[in-house]
Amino acid sequence: MPVDSQITINVDGETTAVATGTTGAELFFERRDVVVMRVDGALKDLAAVLEEGASVEAVTIDSPDGLDVLRHSTAHVMAQAVQQLRPDAKLGIGPYITDGFYFDFDVAEPFTPEDLKTLEKMMLKIVNQNQKFARRVVSEDEARVAMANEPYKLELLGKKNDGDSAEGVNVEVGAGEITIYSNIDRKSGEEVWCDLCRGPHLQNTKLISNAFALTRTSAAYWLGNQNNQQLQRIYGTAWPTKEALKAYQERIAEAERRDHRKLGVELDLFSFPDELGSGLPVFHPKGGIIRKEMEDYSRKRHVEAGYEFVYTPHITKGHLYEVSGHLDWYRDGMFPPMHVDAELNEDGTVRKPGQDYFLKPMNCPMHNLIFRSRGRSYRELPLRLFEFGSVYRYEKSGVVHGLTRVRGMTQDDAHIYCTKEQMKDELTETLNFVLSLLKDYGLEDFYLELSTKNEEKFVGDDDVWEEATRTLAEVAEASGLELVADPGGAAFYGPKISVQAKDALGRTWQMSTIQLDFNLPERFELEYQAADGTRQRPVMIHRALFGSVERFMGVLTEHYAGAFPAWLSPVQVVAIPVAEAFNDYMFDVVAQLKKAGIRAEVDISSDRFPKKIRTASKDKIPFVLIAGGDDADANAVSFRFRDGSQDNGVPVEEAVRRIVEAVRNRTA
Repeated sequence: MPVDSQITINVDGETTAVATGTTGAELFFERRDVVVMRVDGALKDLAAVLEEGASVEAVTIDSPDGLDVLRHSTAHVMAQAVQQLRPDAKLGIGPYITDGFYFDFDVAEPFTPEDLKTLEKMMLKIVNQNQKFARRVVSEDEARVAMANEPYKLELLGKKNDGDSAEGVNVEVGAGEITIYSNIDRKSGEEVWCDLCRGPHLQNTKLISNAFALTRTSAAYWLGNQNNQQLQRIYGTAWPTKEALKAYQERIAEAERRDHRKLGVELDLFSFPDELGSGLPVFHPKGGIIRKEMEDYSRKRHVEAGYEFVYTPHITKGHLYEVSGHLDWYRDGMFPPMHVDAELNEDGTVRKPGQDYFLKPMNCPMHNLIFRSRGRSYRELPLRLFEFGSVYRYEKSGVVHGLTRVRGMTQDDAHIYCTKEQMKDELTETLNFVLSLLKDYGLEDFYLELSTKNEEKFVGDDDVWEEATRTLAEVAEASGLELVADPGGAAFYGPKISVQAKDALGRTWQMSTIQLDFNLPERFELEYQAADGTRQRPVMIHRALFGSVERFMGVLTEHYAGAFPAWLSPVQVVAIPVAEAFNDYMFDVVAQLKKAGIRAEVDISSDRFPKKIRTASKDKIPFVLIAGGDDADANAVSFRFRDGSQDNGVPVEEAVRRIVEAVRNRTA
């Protein structure tokens, strides 16, 4: 082969020579798992021709990027099927999302469950036709001709150059050239469907196989704006294999079984009365026990760690949040003000103007007032103030969700005031404390996220932000945990570390946050007297461990599937007599347990013995004690555990000891 008919490229880290005009499909011909490629850092279709000096990486179908491409390609197949089923349907956007995809449509009638079944069959037919995904670059005029019957696509073309960042715009018309993807019939070579899209896509529909499913429908506003036309959205999922699809469906089914809203009703833990309003839960006695145990243990650990407890009111004059900056940067997340204390003359004119009071959305400004209430010395630092403080945030009705997204919540909020010399050690100690306490509640798998300055939403000088961000990064890296960047995700007053925890299903939840703040001490003019007699600004560390008690309880409910460890369980022991004759014997056993601080009760209902056992299992009781004639004669009981196993003939004294130790040591 002549030298000038070759080019040199780098493939997965190795330099190689290939023929001029080689495509990604030809380069990776023998690798059936490669579905797209990354060329000089950008994802490209395998049909793309490689150029001299290109750095090429294979992207497999089971990689994160490969899965995204698979799902976006499946979304196109779904949209094609929809327009076959309903020719009048107009296309919205259809991006990939976590574990799946969706596509929005303007249709005369909402989709039904029967429609989804029909569409799945139509999609499978398209998949088996092995249609080719073909990319072509077009001018804006050509795109408008191709999309002449798609009004929403035409609107997107109009947004291409105006910097609109609304939901989905970049999926279709990102910066750079305009592209259309066509589905090409293998036999005729004709285009059977097309869409305005950035891509990339699979080479053909056959690669989708039969490992997809349509999951649900919902209403959605065009570009996520409630002022726009309401569309119909279809959600789906796609995976490389049927086995992977089945595993995903089993995870979803298990997640539904663990849904804390469902378990909250079944276990009588909490509810959301309509009379109170959206996002305002009430805790029932059993839920109250869990919450109290969570809070009491947290208080104990905070005392041991040198925190001091404070309490602040639920409302405040608006001026406090003007000083802090929250009214400038966070007003949309606050409830509207209450205007009070105005005094009027008899003729209705204002003699004394009133003031705006706000429900507090966070505790930090009030804690600053406590710090500022008297002179402070360096000898008092670090000063660690802690509060279970009730806060209120005006979450939009569409995002309120059980306990995990509420409007009224209790934050386990701490603010630490220290010197600059102390801040790195204090941050390290705080992070270790947070991780240790989360582990005590049963969470073990963590990584960290570092949220940095939002260039459009911040206060303070750049050099202050840089120092704060650098310090947090050093502390996070020293922890040994994986550190993930969250560019622009910081609060307006400072960068933060978020502890991300995985639950029993492998889902990630944001738990604790640790924020380093040089700005609020400046805005509140906080000072302490240094060792040399000068007045200095303290550094402020914001720290929420649970995030909110409500959300943390929702997460734990799903993590444990309602089967809380014994120390958190509302009822730790249920004693079940085999027959009524042994009721008094069991009451005596339960009395001994209660004396030892155990939450225990006797089931003396009229249910038959097997039904009582099933009820205890349904209620997820950690320990069930059973006694009949032989047990009573031997002053013993039989243990029955959650997994159905049983330990018979255990002396009562030993049974009490085992239960007390399990609760005290949090081992069951």
